[in-house]
Order: sequence, then C-alpha cells, then structure tokens
Amino acid sequence: MESMGKKKKPRRPRRSFTPEFKAEIVGLCRRGDRSVGQVARDFELTETAVRDWVKQAEVDAGERSGQTSSEREELAALRQENRRLREDVDVLKRATAFFASMPK
Repeated sequence: MESMGKKKKPRRPRRSFTPEFKAEIVGLCRRGDRSVGQVARDFELTETAVRDWVKQAEVDAGERSGQTSSEREELAALRQENRRLREDVDVLKRATAFFASMPK
C-alpha cells in the first residue's frame, strides 16, 4: 500500500527521561488544567507514555492496584540474577560431563 503515495513517518530514536522529569509531567497532568493529550503535545511526548507515567504514579501512591516501581526493579534484578545462576549451573553441568568422560 506504500505505492499509493503514503509515506511512513521516520521513527524517532528512543528517548529516556529522568524520574524528576516524569514526576513533573505527572504533576502537570494531575493538576487538571490541561488534558494528558495536551501535556503530551506541549512537551513533544507520546500520549501513551504520559498515560503510563500517570498510571505508574497512581500505583506507587497506592491509589491503584499493581506493581510499584520498587517491586518492578526488584523483579528485574531477581530475573537477572536467576538468569546468571542458570548459566552458572549450565557451565557446571558441562564441566561435570567433560570430567566424567575423561579416562582414568
């Protein structure tokens, strides 16, 4: 369908934002004088990202159920440690098999 003259917008590179910036944006949204969409447009952000930040702030404040930011960080760290430990076990299994196959 691209041949019909419709050009795709180039994707912009993924940006990262400080927790302070996110908190400021969430504060602007919560103040209520502007909609989430308007705040997103004013700061050239995606509306989805701003809505996600507001939702996460509500979870962290206990206003909504879900995983808090600290729980998310802990889960990510535990998954990373679990992955590393599984790799260690795999290396030990291969080493055991190697040494068991050596002639005595």
